[in-house]
Amino acid sequence: MRQNDISPAFGSKKASKRVGRGDSSGHGTYSGRGQKGQKARAGGKMRPGFEGGQLPLIKRLPQKRGFFNLFRTEYTAVNVDQLVAFDPGSEVTLEGLQAAGLVRSSRALVKILARGEIDRALKVKAHRFSSAAKAKIEAAGGTTEEVGNVATEVK
Repeated sequence: MRQNDISPAFGSKKASKRVGRGDSSGHGTYSGRGQKGQKARAGGKMRPGFEGGQLPLIKRLPQKRGFFNLFRTEYTAVNVDQLVAFDPGSEVTLEGLQAAGLVRSSRALVKILARGEIDRALKVKAHRFSSAAKAKIEAAGGTTEEVGNVATEVK
């Protein structure tokens, strides 16, 4: 077998539509573009969402506008009132939060927020703490420790 003997499987290649080759071809005269109008002209293509000069739908709906940051850092929020699931004096780690069902994954980035009250001294380890949450934990006799470099961690 030589390279010139190889051919593609039957039906895998489709011939391109040859337009403008006479009326008897079925694609003559207007070449499948209909009559007159912007789309019949050379270079008459419009960008996606163009509505002929009418105010486009994308600009009429306020909730569809704005900026979406692809590089944002998302945290799983855990409030201090949820930390009552842990025994007084225990260490709250990312694995412990997952075991308690407060976060889905031990690899998730966790931020401790200040909703509610805490009545026990805990040693809490998380990626971030709000200043109010840190104050509440320390006021209850516990300690806080930020773990990991968030900029280099995998989501």
